[in-house]
Amino acid sequence: MANSRKVVEFFYDIVSPYSWLAFEVMCRYKTVWNIDLKFKPAYLGGVMNESGNRPPAVVPNKFYYMTTDLKRVSEYFGVPVVAPSDVFEAMFEKGSLNAMRFLTAVAEKEKEGDVMVERVSRELWKRIWSTDQDVTQPASFIQAGLKAGLSANELEEILALTKSQPIKDKLKSITQEALGYQCFGFPFIVCHVNGKAECFFGSDRFEIMAQCIGEKWVGPHPVKPTSKI
Repeated sequence: MANSRKVVEFFYDIVSPYSWLAFEVMCRYKTVWNIDLKFKPAYLGGVMNESGNRPPAVVPNKFYYMTTDLKRVSEYFGVPVVAPSDVFEAMFEKGSLNAMRFLTAVAEKEKEGDVMVERVSRELWKRIWSTDQDVTQPASFIQAGLKAGLSANELEEILALTKSQPIKDKLKSITQEALGYQCFGFPFIVCHVNGKAECFFGSDRFEIMAQCIGEKWVGPHPVKPTSKI
């Protein structure tokens, strides 16, 4: 059917601030565009390693540009991105593997729909990229989960799942799925159009993406915001 909803897969890691920007925009448009948005928590470290890409923090000029650019795009997209006190430590020394396993476990627990995955992802992004808090320890996951609306009992089950081999394997599988699309970084958005996968990297391709899926881009705020992030 010409009118059928197009599947859009959103691959991301909470260690990426540009993923947060794109995430919020896609969340705003999921009820505006005729799409079925699928969240795909994956591991950026694995993607960077397998694709041979280099993190911005190890390229001085790129790192300097990123810290300046984030201030501008934060205002444009209306997302409260504030760089952590030690960006290199937050992004690379501590890493996001445990956080992404936690999100994978949240998705496994939820089974149908992405409501809780969306909420927990947002709370983790806020911790690392807005309030400069830890996103590596179980206590941090509990705090984020409680703010997202999970109960203490649910969090106990999810934390146990996080350590399980099936969850570790699932995160690896989704990361490999992204790499199968020739992914080299996040955010990475895959739009399935007429049997073809159209891939977009970054948080600055929404207008082209809209044209690709037969929709209209009307800026970062398609509807008047009713609450703050």
